[in-house]
Amino acid sequence: MRLQHDSLAFQMLGAAAAVRGVNEGTALPQAIEDVATHLRLDRVRDAATRGAVQDLAYRTVRQFGTTRALVTELVTRPPGALVDSLLAVALALLLEGEEGDGSKVGRGGYSDFTVVDQAVSAAASEPKTAHARGLVNAVLRRFLRERQPLMQAVNQDEEARYNLPSWWLAQLRKAYPDQWTTLADSVNARPPMTLRVNTRRTSVPQYLTELANAGMAGTAVGDQAVRLVRAFPVSQVPGFAEGDVSVQDAGAQLAAPLCELSDGMRVLDACAAPGGKTGHLLELADIDVTAVESDAQRAARIHDNLARLGQRANVIVGDASRPQDWWDGQPFDRILADVPCSASGIVRRHPDIRWLRRETDIARLVNEQRRIVSQLWPLLKPGGILVYVTCSIFPTEGEEQALWFGAQLPDAIRLQAPGQLLPGTKAPETASLPTGSPLGLPTDHDGFYYARFQKRA
Repeated sequence: MRLQHDSLAFQMLGAAAAVRGVNEGTALPQAIEDVATHLRLDRVRDAATRGAVQDLAYRTVRQFGTTRALVTELVTRPPGALVDSLLAVALALLLEGEEGDGSKVGRGGYSDFTVVDQAVSAAASEPKTAHARGLVNAVLRRFLRERQPLMQAVNQDEEARYNLPSWWLAQLRKAYPDQWTTLADSVNARPPMTLRVNTRRTSVPQYLTELANAGMAGTAVGDQAVRLVRAFPVSQVPGFAEGDVSVQDAGAQLAAPLCELSDGMRVLDACAAPGGKTGHLLELADIDVTAVESDAQRAARIHDNLARLGQRANVIVGDASRPQDWWDGQPFDRILADVPCSASGIVRRHPDIRWLRRETDIARLVNEQRRIVSQLWPLLKPGGILVYVTCSIFPTEGEEQALWFGAQLPDAIRLQAPGQLLPGTKAPETASLPTGSPLGLPTDHDGFYYARFQKRA
């Protein structure tokens, strides 16, 4: 049976294939791209279908703990990887909210009946899953009949309740004994779309007026940050193509200003892709920026982002922990070290991270962070400043690292910095900015850690 591209069944099957990819260790964006290539979805002609597949896949991965627990409860024998993922997609839709009249309606306006019917059609359309169409029908109908007791049963397991691996929950409980449940719940919230206003071209008040004239609502949530009330494709965002604004989380927008830039400085942006912070550095001052990125494909994105902004940098494909392979011997006034990390602070934007990460990854990442910063430190001029950044909320990648750097880096003076920013919609009470800083803490952001070190002159 051939499915129409605009049918929910086709989109559910595509999402299931992407979810299976995540189960097999592929990052969700790449898994979605692989599916689009396999299904020959043209970026222009099939944009709506691609968007629907992506939306379903992201919804499912956000609820992976719950849906996987339900499949285990409802299926006695493993149905196969693709059927398992198709059931997860259908259950994720059925788990979406309840309308005021009490009728269960999957997000997007799909009724329970439609979700079940289309899931069965999806299974029937694929030779590898056709044998399981009866199973799919029976499992989903049983869930609808026994929803309340089934949910009570699976929610006894914390991994299913919070949609986070048990080791991740243990890290949160240890680090934030009074906040861990709030933090665990926050990872499943849909993140805001936040823009960085290029103040070389416009101002936040002027841009808010431009948004309003375009029929879009936005609010200022940082010195250069504007949060859209509703997300839009960047092609529809006023001034994006012209470089007036960039998409960047409000918490991430602190990195460049914390470098305290002045015209003429020589600045290193380490681990720079996709170039959001590189562009921000160049917006703030007339400086000479070297951007280092180990992945050639990701390094190409730096060029693309800077071209849109009308900016240029010296982009080098290289390993930040091996400066002997790319450094020209000229010291830097500032170094921005946005190092690889668990990405535990940006899970609401990248829900697959929690399922792809392993507890053993943390120690490896900690060692890599130490190696990168230790190797970059000699490249800094006396009196220069290094800004250490992670998009993590785990103290092992944050404050514990800052203490280690302070003890191990020669001639390092620790400066005031925001420290740990936890995901949220209000300015954190524990974070602080440098004395006399013109910056204000953002009020809606992902999780980040910031530390700053100055080399003794």
